Amino acid sequence: MANGTGYLRIGELARRTGTSPELLRAWEQRYGLLEPTRSEGGFRLYSEDDEARVTHAKHLIREGLSAGEAARQVLAAGPIAEERGPEVEGLAEDLQETLDRFDEEGANQAIDRLLGAVSVETVLQDVLLPYLRILGDRWASGEVSVAQEHFASSVVRGRLLGLARGWGAGTGPALVLACPPGEEHDLGLIMFGIAAARRGHRITYLGQDTPFETIEQAVEAVRPALVVLAVAAGVSLAPHADALRALGARVPVAIGGTGESPAQGERLGVRILEGDPVEAGRSLDLG
Repeated sequence: MANGTGYLRIGELARRTGTSPELLRAWEQRYGLLEPTRSEGGFRLYSEDDEARVTHAKHLIREGLSAGEAARQVLAAGPIAEERGPEVEGLAEDLQETLDRFDEEGANQAIDRLLGAVSVETVLQDVLLPYLRILGDRWASGEVSVAQEHFASSVVRGRLLGLARGWGAGTGPALVLACPPGEEHDLGLIMFGIAAARRGHRITYLGQDTPFETIEQAVEAVRPALVVLAVAAGVSLAPHADALRALGARVPVAIGGTGESPAQGERLGVRILEGDPVEAGRSLDLG
């Protein structure tokens, strides 16, 4: 959704920013920090810009500024362009170091600080996705152990599912997300779901290693606008060709993560999602 377009109710904005609705209303009334639009029913709707301003203000308050001064600085700065500055780079390094030494508390603290400094999607796209790619390369080269890779993936997965809380409550088109049989890599799929949910999509998540029969049962119950399946890069879709064609005859199907060409997807009757999971979820067009 484009910046400046209202789409969040205040309860959802409060949940995303870890701020009470009462405090958000106070910041809006006292300092003009939020700029909601109105729905047809008269409800206040908040934008990604509002979310970014609240996140930035909370970060400044933690650094010692009063709420009023933090709001003034945020508003004076204008649109917030998030970049991987030295602070974020340092926290990303802290995250890797803590996960390498099996320090769950330290890793969670690093993620908390990242979420306090920049938006959820920036953390996903600019920190966690690169970290997971590096982790896979380090595991393949023997630089980290199987135990370290499993521990790190488990911690990251737990935090992602925490960020995904409530993603089934959207009011937009429904999506069913799953990994097909034999596929265990679901972190990218969860990130896709978080990004899509932040644009109003209603997520039904089936998880890893899901039989096609189970996916079809979910389709029957949910009636989604799209089924999104995640397959690890380099894995062929050929073993699932018949099942994909059968599923695609019932509901639109998209595949992410494989690197397959759109032409191959067309032969299978499915859509190939391009780009990283966050960008795919952010730019999803069901029109």
